Amino acid sequence: MARLDALLGRVQMYRLVSLALAVIAAIAVVESLAGVLGFPVLDLLASLATVLVACVVANRVMALLFRVRPHTESSIITALLLFFLFFPTSDGQELLTVALVSAIAVASKYVIAWRGRHIFNPAAIGAVIITLTQLNASVWWVATPVLLPFVVIGAALVLYRTRQLPMGVAFIVVATILTAVTQASFGRALPDALVYALGSTPILFLAGFMLTEPLTLPPRQWQRLALAAVVGVLFSVPFSIGPVFSSPELALVVGNLLAFLVGQRRGVSLEFASAEQLTPSTTEFTFSSHRPVSFRAGQYIELSVPHSGADRSGTRRVFSIASAPSNPHEVRVGVRMGESPSSFKRALGSLRPGQKIRANLVAGDFLLPTDRARKVLLVAGGIGITPFISQLEHDAAESEARDLVLFYAVREHTELAYFETLRRLGTRVVLLAPESPSQLPDGWAYAGSGRITADVIEKYVPDFAERVSFVSGPPRLVGAVRTTLRRMGVRRVKTDAFSGY
Repeated sequence: MARLDALLGRVQMYRLVSLALAVIAAIAVVESLAGVLGFPVLDLLASLATVLVACVVANRVMALLFRVRPHTESSIITALLLFFLFFPTSDGQELLTVALVSAIAVASKYVIAWRGRHIFNPAAIGAVIITLTQLNASVWWVATPVLLPFVVIGAALVLYRTRQLPMGVAFIVVATILTAVTQASFGRALPDALVYALGSTPILFLAGFMLTEPLTLPPRQWQRLALAAVVGVLFSVPFSIGPVFSSPELALVVGNLLAFLVGQRRGVSLEFASAEQLTPSTTEFTFSSHRPVSFRAGQYIELSVPHSGADRSGTRRVFSIASAPSNPHEVRVGVRMGESPSSFKRALGSLRPGQKIRANLVAGDFLLPTDRARKVLLVAGGIGITPFISQLEHDAAESEARDLVLFYAVREHTELAYFETLRRLGTRVVLLAPESPSQLPDGWAYAGSGRITADVIEKYVPDFAERVSFVSGPPRLVGAVRTTLRRMGVRRVKTDAFSGY
């Protein structure tokens, strides 16, 4: 798992989704040439070209109208999703309707939005609208046994990378059981009904590639599990209300609306205030907001910094919030810039005071226990310290004390970010670094430069089994420490590996 975390950590989330969908599309073309998939290759290529061109062009037109910079990769993902939803065709008139649904889907991100945040999954709402007009209808042809193995792999990677496996599994279980029961009520044998549910309906595709869209999800894990159950029921149980019939896209759109009602219902405009270099490779960026930003200590924020020449990192990135909720008009994020920063980080570093960017969402469940009597063990690697700084500052602002120990691992002692903050707050820290600072604050211990092993944990925190553990940092460190703690018998381990969305 640690190796998988490290591998996936190199690919940003939007890029992973677009690559996975592109691979499945390419496999569909190969299977068509081999006679395995029952669609002519010309129809596949014509439909694929149509959705790609229509979505990219529509996205640029809408961006010009709304005076924003277009997010091209997002429009490509929408195009690839639509490619799998509508019958492949090379008929000119039918291709026009495919182009129309593509334009509707992209436009929905700008038109059906609330204060800068779109409400519905673009591909799903486009399919709902075009079906209601009776100009075309979705068929979700991706739900075919010959593509199933590749859909499973792609969906699993996306769900794992976004840390949405619980939500995805909840939807898959609910939708599969109810679909199988429904089919059994129509006369299918139960084993055949289960095979039909998984192999001939888009349960897995929707779970991995559409239900996971971050801007249409509620902020908390329990809310996402409830959403998965609701969408699973609507997906599986046939119903009709006048001209409206049950469909996968309608189930998802209803779920999107419910998520909008319980979540953050607007984008946040942030004004760049200042930047402070914390370590040779780490910078803290401070933003102000005229409207209060509602968040809880330990949650993350997705920043959008449009810029030309965007590399694979894209124009959106997720960062843990380092500031405390006690000042809702200020948002601080710590960023490891590195020797060769991405185009996003370069754009972030070139912001001028007063320049505005957008935050698309605030979410996360990396929250300390509400019962402050619970003992806590924190483990941070590098810039993974940021959510803990927010939590420690919040406790200090609330004048609340916890029995808390922080293991802090850094590559060099000069990379010890928030040193003064930790000393000021009186945090008990176990430092792992190649060498110790010249003088350690009271309550600190130096554990050498090795890994955070079971022996190290037992030595400095003998009562580790009584504590709730939280681990934040690079995927490799998080995976290794999580495994170590679980082998030691620690049952409650919350992780905050950088998801990269």
